[in-house]
Amino acid sequence: MQPPLQAQGAMANVAAILTVPCSAGRRPKRSSQPRGCGSVSVSVSVRASSGANTVTLLDYGAGNVRSVRNAIRYLGFDIRDVQSPEDIVAAERLVFPGVGAFGSAMDVLNRTGMANALREYIQRDRPFLGICLGLQLLFDSSEENGPVSGLGVIPGVVRRFDSSNGLIVPHIGWNALQITKDTPLLQGADGQHVYFVHSYRVLPSDANRNWISSICNYGDSFISSISMGNIQAVQFHPEKSGATGLSILKEFLRPNSLGTKVPARRKASKLAKRVIACLDVRSNDKGDLVVTKGDQYDVRDHTSSKEVRNLGKPVDLASQYYIDGADEVSFLNITGFRDFPLGDLPMLEVLRCASEKVFVPLTVGGGIRDFTDANGRYYSSLEVASEYFRSGADKISIGSDAVYAAEAFLQTGVCKDREKQLGANL
Repeated sequence: MQPPLQAQGAMANVAAILTVPCSAGRRPKRSSQPRGCGSVSVSVSVRASSGANTVTLLDYGAGNVRSVRNAIRYLGFDIRDVQSPEDIVAAERLVFPGVGAFGSAMDVLNRTGMANALREYIQRDRPFLGICLGLQLLFDSSEENGPVSGLGVIPGVVRRFDSSNGLIVPHIGWNALQITKDTPLLQGADGQHVYFVHSYRVLPSDANRNWISSICNYGDSFISSISMGNIQAVQFHPEKSGATGLSILKEFLRPNSLGTKVPARRKASKLAKRVIACLDVRSNDKGDLVVTKGDQYDVRDHTSSKEVRNLGKPVDLASQYYIDGADEVSFLNITGFRDFPLGDLPMLEVLRCASEKVFVPLTVGGGIRDFTDANGRYYSSLEVASEYFRSGADKISIGSDAVYAAEAFLQTGVCKDREKQLGANL
């Protein structure tokens, strides 16, 4: 992978994280053109036809769906948010990026009347795309904080991955799809790696076999996508799966006729080797947020100027690394430990702009801890982390707060409510 010109000296900041070996080959380099907040972006050729470029999004308020919104808009479509059950029934195309816990989601859907509207919409075979929890909710029930009844569209029970054999749960990372039924949605995706983050899955069975369009392997084979008529759903996150994911979203937004050909069986999929671009970010003496590099926190040139080393703008470099094939981009706010993170508007804006053009996971670290501002107001580390998530981060990296929690536990033998809450939410 070739770094951008300004980052030639920053390649030491790129960490290759190796998991279980995958099949040979890497995703191809992505194309680029100017767009959006910065000067670098990823080009996917899409033209939304007049009068058919609005997508209805079901965001029931349980989590961050900013990345899904950004991906849909990037592909040239407008978004209409669901405000009532009637909006679901009237939708031309409905995207349901479910996030959070199964039980909480069903509680909201049942309480607002949206569960019955969803069932009616799906029974009418209207164009539907569920993402992650949006797939799981289609099944009969879930064992997560349950049993909890689901929408009951597809036979099956959502169960936690079996970790008794040492399997790490949740399943986080890039894993290869094994296509079991050809559909336009997954055209060309057989063997491609897509991004997963989940602790629960549904196993294939005779009762749901006709719905399955792809499976994936993590400990055992689980359902990674379903397809029946105009009803589609995926366990992975297409909005974080690079060019492959954008192509899948595009195929749903511009649906073609469905296919039912069953391809030959592939060998078991495995987690992919990963390349994570890690960018140290801080303000220079002019107040501009830049990517820098140094010996620990010493990032100033050893010259008479003593200026902060400037390797480029964070959003531009993040976009360039994504184009060059990085599987994840991590921002480390190296002065976050001494600044008030919620007052760091430029860093939050970096996340917002990066999430508009980088369609792989974004991680941020630095300053995620309890904080009291100059006015004496107390902010918990959970509030700081939540703001990062709302601004576009998919994952956070906890440093000092994790150490403080461990020290407190070692001293007292008790996990305080704050540590429990932080762990449960993150």
